[in-house]
Formats: sequence, structure tokens, C-alpha cells
Amino acid sequence: MINSVSITVFVALFAIFVYLGFYGSRWRKGNLKQLKEWGMAGSRIGTTVGWFLLGADIYTAYTFIAVPSSLYAKGSIFFFAAPYVIITYAFAMWLMPKFWKIANNNGHLTVADFVRSVFNSRLLAVSIAVVGIVAELPYIALQIVGMQAVLITLLHGVGAVNFIIELSLIISFIILAAFTWTSGLRGAALGSIMKDVLILLTVIIVVLAVAVLGGFNSALLTAPSTISYFKLPPSLYNAYWSLFVLSALALYMYPHVVNGTLAQSDPKKVRKTASLLPFYSLGLGFLAMFGFMIYGVPAALKYVHLFPASVQGTQVVPGLIITLLPSWLSGAALLGIFIGGLVPAAIMAIAAANLFTRNIAKEIRPKMTPAGETRTAQVFAVIFKFLALGFVFIIPATFAIQLQLFGGILILQILPSFVFGVMTKRINRYALFLGLLVGVFLGIYMMVAANHYAIWTTTLIATGLGPVFIGMLALLANIAVVIVGSLVAKAFNVTNGAKAAAYKY
Repeated sequence: MINSVSITVFVALFAIFVYLGFYGSRWRKGNLKQLKEWGMAGSRIGTTVGWFLLGADIYTAYTFIAVPSSLYAKGSIFFFAAPYVIITYAFAMWLMPKFWKIANNNGHLTVADFVRSVFNSRLLAVSIAVVGIVAELPYIALQIVGMQAVLITLLHGVGAVNFIIELSLIISFIILAAFTWTSGLRGAALGSIMKDVLILLTVIIVVLAVAVLGGFNSALLTAPSTISYFKLPPSLYNAYWSLFVLSALALYMYPHVVNGTLAQSDPKKVRKTASLLPFYSLGLGFLAMFGFMIYGVPAALKYVHLFPASVQGTQVVPGLIITLLPSWLSGAALLGIFIGGLVPAAIMAIAAANLFTRNIAKEIRPKMTPAGETRTAQVFAVIFKFLALGFVFIIPATFAIQLQLFGGILILQILPSFVFGVMTKRINRYALFLGLLVGVFLGIYMMVAANHYAIWTTTLIATGLGPVFIGMLALLANIAVVIVGSLVAKAFNVTNGAKAAAYKY
């Protein structure tokens, strides 16, 4: 269990992490008053650091806390996270090197920059920036939930559980806000190396510990039969494939993943990094299994049951760590999870701030200086983390994965503009804008309706074919509007204008 040794190791390693964050300003030194340097590390990141950085972008508190928590609470449907992160890299290897070349040749720092140029539409670009920012907020909130889960474990016993939860949330927010302001993407990139090493070691050690203690067999025998952990019910087949396919399409639409991609130094490194990232998927599969493995470790299960149901699932991984590992190692493992939320949240806030600065603030103040751009991004990186806190309170922590899935519903709606923009300039800008609006508003409406206008605990909606992921239906409606609208525009000779026609890839 947690003691002074665990806390001492946690604090000592966190001090090293903070040093790496500040050292980042001197690593591959650049002018941090330039937005591209502060927010994208000057696009000079190579394959190795890029692998760690995108690993930090993608393997977040979603992986370490939300997936095991949801599997613990609801069962095998949440194994969808394993195949989705494999499929997404094939998609990325095709799309992102092409996008990197286009962005580099034309000075684009965001997807909205690209869309504005290729379709000659300020309205579409601003709309995509707004959707991208809003989609990042619940994802940032998920990271805060992950950080909070670790602090709850560390501070357990200090006072009442509710007090610990509130105190942990405040501490998480303050640390996250300070980290982002001072270090930019360079600090996050260096911190991601430490985070990934600690997490990978933790997964290996915990899995071996459970195996040695016979926990797998015990979990299979004692897991409650009321939840289907080991077999997917036929009624959820369509829910399962729609979740993993649409999640795969959504991932590289997120501003923070685009940001991490454009921070790399050339398209070959982008493709190579994407080809290596599936190695992380092995760890994700094992982490998902923690959701039922806890039934094979009675001490961990007893610890989890100390907490209310609303946060119980988030304590599955911390509970296994503190009951299976020696004190010094549990301190190191908990830090890995803590910075596994902090680093991605910092990257996400930076990406959202880049979008706001480049595609909203500069529309209002087109003569903003480079230093002004960076300061605006720093300020709004903090503001967006504050706004993200609101999402923490609309979804019970045990179901925190729904924060990421709701963000996915929104971010999927920029896919037609992004992907069609890379492929062709023949799609009409007005059709893309209308499709975006239809997809976003339909997705939000179905989300609210599926949860019966109450607290959000699902992103699935009932259909004649069984429950399916809301993001799929919203995206299909979006694409239908785009295709029909483009055909109508062509029939009436409504074009994207001379600038779009002259744009060169």
C-alpha cells in the first residue's frame, strides 16, 4: 500500500520530470516567441522522439485509466480500443505523409490553415477550428480524471473521500496549467520519453505479478457473471465494429495528433513513426485486461470497493499497482500514470491554442505579431484547460471513456474537409460547411437523446440493427450532405473561387 516511500519516490521522479520540462526550452534551441517553435518544436523532431511524442499523444489516461475502468464496469465491448489503434496507423501511413508535404510547402500549422487555402473558405476554416477546439476539451478533461485518480490513491487516508476527490482535482489543474505555460511542445516531447518508459515497465511488471500469483485463473473463476468480460454478446457486434472503425478514423483528425505529426522533420519520419506505433498496442491490450484481472487480486478489489461507484473504476489500475508492487515501485508506476495524463493534456491544450490563435484570433487581429501569437496561445492553453474542467462534472469518472468518445463524435465531422482536401479540390466548400453543421448538431442531439437527457454514460444509440456508435451515423449524414451538396453546386456552376483553383499541393 501507499506509504512515505511511495510518496518520496513519486515526488523525486516528478522533480526529474519537471526538470525535463524546463530543459526542453534549451533542447534543439529555437526562438520560443515564434508559435511554430513554442507549439510545434520548430518541426525538427526525429523518428525516435516522434515515436515517444505521438505515443504520449495517443496512449494517454484514456489507455491507463478509462479503458480498464470501462471494461471493469461494462465488460468486453471496451476491448474495441485494441483493434482501433492498429487500424488507425494504416490510415495514418496513407494520409499524414501527404498532408505533411502539403502543410510544409504552404506554411500551414493547422488543419484549418490547410482547409482555408484548399477550399478558399474562411467560414469553413473557422468552423473547423471551433469544432477542433471543442472536441479537445473533453479529451483534456479525461486526462485530468486520470491525474485525479492517481492523486486520490496517493492522498487516500488524508480525509473524507469526497474531500480527497476535490483536492486532487484542484492540484491536477494547477500542475497542468503551469506545465503548459512554461514548457511548450519541447518540454512535453522530453517528458513523453520518461512517461512511456515508466508506463511500459509498469504494464510488464503488473502482468507478470498477476501471472505468478495465479491471478488470471482466479479472475476467470471469480469475475461476476452479470457482466460479460470474456465474450461479446451478439447484440453488441455492430456497436463493437462501429466503435473501433470510427475511432480509428477519428484519431488523426484531433489537433494534438496533427500537431505531433507536423512537429516531425520530414514525411518519411512521419510514415516510419506510424509504422512503429503499433508496438504500443500490446500494452493497451494488457491494460484493458486489468479491468477483469482485478478480480484475481482480492486486496486490489477490496481497495477499489472503498470508493463510490462513480469513481470506482478509475481506481482499478492504481489499486493493482499499490497492492502488487513494492512501495518504491508503486510510487514510480503511479507517477507514470500521472504524467501519462499530464503530458497529453499539455499537448492537447497547446494544439487547441494553436488552432485558436491561427484560425480565430488572427481573423480578428490579422496584424498580430509572432510574439503576440505565442502569448495568445499560452494564455488560451490555460483557458482551455479551465474550460475542460466543466466536462469532468457531466460524466461519472468510471465512465470517463465517454469523454474521449464524445470528442470523437465531434472531431469525425472534420474528416470530409480534411481527407477530401488532401485527395481533391472538387468538393464544394458550401457543401462541406453544411455537412459539418449537420454532423455536429446531429451528433450532439443523438448523444443527449441516447442518454435520455441525463448524465452521459454512453455514446451508443439504439437502431434497427442494434446499438451503434453515434459518431458513425453523424459522419454518414455529414458525407451524404457533402456529396449531394457538391453535385448540386456543380449543376448550378457554384465554384470555390479562383484562389482555390490556383492552390498548388
